[in-house]
Amino acid sequence: MELKRVVITGLGALTPIGNTLDEYWNSLKNGVSGAAPIESFDASKFKTQFACELKNFNIQDHLDRKEARKLDKFSQYAMVSSAEAMADSGIDLEKINLDRAGVVWGSGIGGLKTFQDESRDFWAGDGTPRFNPFFIPKMIVDIAAGHISIKYGFRGPNYVTVSACASSNNAMIDAFNLIRLNKADIIMSGGSEACVNESGIGGFNALKALSTRNDDPKTASRPFDVDREGFVLGEGSAAIVIEELEHAKARGAKIYCEIVGSGLSADAHHITAPHPDGIGAKSVMVQALEEAGIQPEDIDYINVHGTSTPLGDIAETKAIKEVFGEHAYNLNISSTKSMTGHLLGAAGAIEAIACIKAIENNIVPPTINHFTDDPDIDNKLNFTFNKAQERTVDYALTNTFGFGGHNTSVIFKAYND
Repeated sequence: MELKRVVITGLGALTPIGNTLDEYWNSLKNGVSGAAPIESFDASKFKTQFACELKNFNIQDHLDRKEARKLDKFSQYAMVSSAEAMADSGIDLEKINLDRAGVVWGSGIGGLKTFQDESRDFWAGDGTPRFNPFFIPKMIVDIAAGHISIKYGFRGPNYVTVSACASSNNAMIDAFNLIRLNKADIIMSGGSEACVNESGIGGFNALKALSTRNDDPKTASRPFDVDREGFVLGEGSAAIVIEELEHAKARGAKIYCEIVGSGLSADAHHITAPHPDGIGAKSVMVQALEEAGIQPEDIDYINVHGTSTPLGDIAETKAIKEVFGEHAYNLNISSTKSMTGHLLGAAGAIEAIACIKAIENNIVPPTINHFTDDPDIDNKLNFTFNKAQERTVDYALTNTFGFGGHNTSVIFKAYND
């Protein structure tokens, strides 16, 4: 069976550093930090009192108030970014086969705030079970894909992948495979997360996973810096229209780039810590290169997982050096989480867009907040510290790794007919 070629034809972004695709990309290029004191709830008693929240965002600018109340924030965000991606793609719903159009979305946690609020209200009451009839449909993680498919009438493959922080990379990989195996023509993919709430901050604080740099939130996410001490929680969504090449060409679509490789692995090591030698990270990058049919020397840019945790940044750096050898010193590497914070299950999608826009514009976004080299990290590598760099980007690779030892890599290629 001849595998189909797979391309990107639409993008949408709702992030802590921009509520549209263009705003997001401009902030990435300019090294804007999205971290600030939390405004959505009183965080004064929490160890971490800041996050990368959405800014100047009102769901009623996008959805009817009555309809918005039926959706948890993570689904609201999914609807907003997917609408932008659909508009960007130029798809005419009357001219495509809706049975071959699907949604494969990613979210690590889903409706956490809905679960928190409904549970709190029940236990604060007299024990009488008064639950919102939309409690379960708002909370379940698969519902975002359902809402998107209902809105656009997509009757093809429809589900949500759940692999913690690797979730939306898993979603894109599944979409890639479904299309190249001729199971679909178009798939809306991406991811959304909305965990900046009491349960999210409190839970990650209990794990000692978050930065507690409350006196200086904007510089708290500092991947590869010696003083990094945890990630900054973010929220938002990104959507990517993934399409079979000939289908895209037949309708005259704009083609951003091509997806050419992917990798999936497990560390089989620890529920939250990466393997210290980065063996799972190494495996997915090797798999992606082999599937793409390219050499390590072909990669120009790696958007790393780079969460700003003491162990994770070291393990990923080791893996990159082992996979890429001497070419590792010719690469541009950056962690855009230094700006957006960590969007958990949506991280892969917003970071994929960073790669896609880097290819389109030949600009590598920076890793901001670098102050002091870490002697345990090879600082001869080009981490694109503090300022974007211009370079030709023909191939970009993005890594995402999740609690549970889930590892994923995706390779994007500049499109050539």
